[in-house]
This record gives sequence, C-alpha cells and structure tokens, in this order.
Amino acid sequence: MMKSELPRWLEWAREIQALSQTGLTYSETEYNIQRYRRLIEIAAEIVGSHTGLESQSVLEDFLAQRGYATPKVDVRGAVVRDGRILLVQERADGRWAMPGGWADVGDVPSEMVAREVREESGFEVKPRKVIGVYDANRGGRPLELYHAYKIVFLCEIVGGEASASDETLAVDFFRFDDLPPLSAERTHERHLAEVLAHLEDERRPAAFD
Repeated sequence: MMKSELPRWLEWAREIQALSQTGLTYSETEYNIQRYRRLIEIAAEIVGSHTGLESQSVLEDFLAQRGYATPKVDVRGAVVRDGRILLVQERADGRWAMPGGWADVGDVPSEMVAREVREESGFEVKPRKVIGVYDANRGGRPLELYHAYKIVFLCEIVGGEASASDETLAVDFFRFDDLPPLSAERTHERHLAEVLAHLEDERRPAAFD
C-alpha cells in the first residue's frame, strides 16, 4: 500500500466529516445532533481555510451526504489494442487518463465501466477481468473532499470508434513506454504498470491495496 500523500488538514477534515455524518444518522437526541452538526461545521471551516472554497458551500455539500459514511467508487476501463493503452484527454485538466468516472447507484460495476468507456471514448467494450482495486487517495494529488476506491477493469473492444465527448478533448492509444502527461488522480503510473503486468501474465491475480 502506498503511503498517503494527502495533507494532514484534509485527512482531519475528511475523518471529522465522516464521523459526524454517521453520528447524525444514528443520533436520537437534540444534544447529540447539535454536537455532530458543529463538528461538520468545523470540518467545513478547515477545508475553507486551506482552499479557495467558501466554507458555507462546503458545509452544504457535507450536510447533503446521508447515512453511514463510506468511500465513493471510481471505475476505470483498461482498453488495449495492438499493445497500446486507450487514454482520453480530460477537459478538466488537459491531461490523460483511462476512461471512467464515478459509479452510479443502481449499476453493477462491469456495466458502469462499459458505459463510461463508451461515453468518454466512443468504443464499445466488454469487461474481461478486474485488474485491481485501489485506494484512490494514494498516488497523485487527489485533493477531493471524500475518500474513494478505484476499480480498474481490463476490457476488450467489441465495436465503436474513437470519439471525444463533453468530458474529453481527445481519444488515442499510447505505448506503455511513451505515455502523455497523466491526470494522476484519475490514472496513476502504477495503475498502468499493473495493466501491463496482466497483459504479460493472463493468470495474474487482481491487485489490491
């Protein structure tokens, strides 16, 4: 497992928010509700003091989270053709990543990744195996407010053609030894190294943190 590269203030804010969210879910007295509400306010103030975000906006987002606090899930499709990996150029930062995104409620993971690949790259794919399950907050600089896991699937092209989308500027295939600048919080070099290892050994088990 890679050591967390998150700043301590963000680790504190996340933990306070998660504990408070869970506390609010199960609190039955007004006293406890007020205590957990104040803790969420402190978490929002921590984030606001270290970023350009308005504390009130952060607080509203924190309060919108309901139920027991759990990590979010990001899915990515590893699509390889002729020894080259499919990457999409993200509009958000101009860098490149395997197509994918946040998993939606109601979708099974394999269907989710196939849809994300189609929407972001234009290719129809069939997921074949899980490459790895990762702590998405290790590696790169993922300054997100919420903790997340990343699932990378090895996928096979079954149709479609390269096409950019509302979220992507370009679509292309790259050699593993000649990669463009990566959007590290979306696709890290270690994810691609594991994809390559699975291509070289079909019986390799899924990696995990």
